[in-house]
Amino acid sequence: NDIRTTLQALYALFDNCNSLHTNAFDEAITTPTEHSVRRAVAIQLIIARELGLNYCENALQGSFIVDELTDLVEEAVYREFERISERGGVLGAMDRMYQRGRIQDESLYYESRKHDGSFPIVGVNTFLPESGQEDESRGRELIRSTEEEKQSQIRNVRAFQAAHADSSAKALASLQRVARGRGNVFEELMETVKSSSLGQISHALYAVGGEYRRNM
Repeated sequence: NDIRTTLQALYALFDNCNSLHTNAFDEAITTPTEHSVRRAVAIQLIIARELGLNYCENALQGSFIVDELTDLVEEAVYREFERISERGGVLGAMDRMYQRGRIQDESLYYESRKHDGSFPIVGVNTFLPESGQEDESRGRELIRSTEEEKQSQIRNVRAFQAAHADSSAKALASLQRVARGRGNVFEELMETVKSSSLGQISHALYAVGGEYRRNM
């Protein structure tokens, strides 16, 4: 019901409705609870404050906004291509850790905006439960493998490794050569996975490239 209500609210707003009410998910069968009402209100807040498209009138009915956003994204992508080209292409930029740096910068920018509230995220940094109502954010039981399932998987992996012991060593060595030589690692992996487990592949690539660490 929450999913239906979200889509219905979005359709209504894009059709320029004058007023909007979002039903609580349990409204059809009982008096809505505090928990369900907050979720219904959160739907409106997410559309209004997070989605962003509703800041512009008639977004899907002749407004400039969709074309403008498309142009902005296209220009940003081309600028990024130019920056990578200036650094010698993808491999040259990787040597200078350009891509990694950009990812870190964007991650820190996102986290800082989330922390100071300039980027509202409903239920995370705004529209939080009042003191004493935190139990509304109910935890969920996570699905975990049983001990029997774990041991079965371990046995399967060990059997796979034993059956491909000879070919695995050659395949992993070939993978490392390709990685060191800046070859097509993905193409080589398609062969490596036929005789090597994920753990073996990870260890082989770790020996070549090391472990990623975020620079602060």
